[in-house]
Amino acid sequence: MSNNPMACDITTGVCGDAGDDVLEIIDLNPPQKTVKLYYVTDPICSHCWALEPVMRRFEAEYGQYFKFQTVVGGLLKGWDGFADVKNGIGKPADVAGHWREVGEHSRMPIDGSLWLDNYIQSSYPPSRVFKIIQQKDAQLGHVFLRRAREAVFVFNRNIGDESEMIDIVNHMGLNGEAIVSEAGTDTGLELMEQDFALAASLGVRGFPTIVMVNEDNKGVKIVGPRSIDTYIQALEQALGAQGLQAKPVPSLTQLLDKEVLLFSKEIEVMYDLEPSDVNAFLQQELSADAFSLKEILGEKYIELVR
Repeated sequence: MSNNPMACDITTGVCGDAGDDVLEIIDLNPPQKTVKLYYVTDPICSHCWALEPVMRRFEAEYGQYFKFQTVVGGLLKGWDGFADVKNGIGKPADVAGHWREVGEHSRMPIDGSLWLDNYIQSSYPPSRVFKIIQQKDAQLGHVFLRRAREAVFVFNRNIGDESEMIDIVNHMGLNGEAIVSEAGTDTGLELMEQDFALAASLGVRGFPTIVMVNEDNKGVKIVGPRSIDTYIQALEQALGAQGLQAKPVPSLTQLLDKEVLLFSKEIEVMYDLEPSDVNAFLQQELSADAFSLKEILGEKYIELVR
């Protein structure tokens, strides 16, 4: 057969390359989501914040293979009797240094100084707000969790404070007072405790933990932030399949329009860039009036201009 695409083979009746198979079964339908992915987390989990760049890319490329469910696990009920001996945390002020270390290592910026003068009493209130929003709209629940993490880790806001939670929800275009009020009812408590029970049934003790469960109710558990290759391998194991096909990642325009704010590390991970390549990439992918370039805690970030 000629390599000329205009050449037609009298035997096969094909113009161009017929390939090896005259008759081939193809399936253009997207794969069925045969795996349930449970992401067990907490609004004030610093390692969960560090995981965001990898988890966003993993979901963008392989989300067609699983159904994603965020589960809150209850990191901090309160400070009475709390101690994290492994990380040397016995009082609120001890968290500041730990958070800064995670931020410096991951390059997802973390301030952490609120633990010295305006510390969070409990992660349960923002967890309950998340559950109320998630129940109404799973995607909006994801947005709240992201905005809350930006607020506490980067901009040093106490997201356990009712007024801060109301402000975050209001900026999402929702009724902050109504949602935060509902989160304080028995409904908010029940939804949160259902998640706690689910996390316990999955054998989760620390955050972040990813649990992938297939239709045979067998799965894989990954504890702590890991590389994207680890999550791909776990998904292949849960599916019993190799060579999963990654979808193209969204353009930077699409990603920024969805996320509104992106840190340099997130852009680097999504598009396989070195830090030194980010500025040129921004100029190539975005119009100058579409974003503002800022810096905080030694890290660059871009914000959507509306």
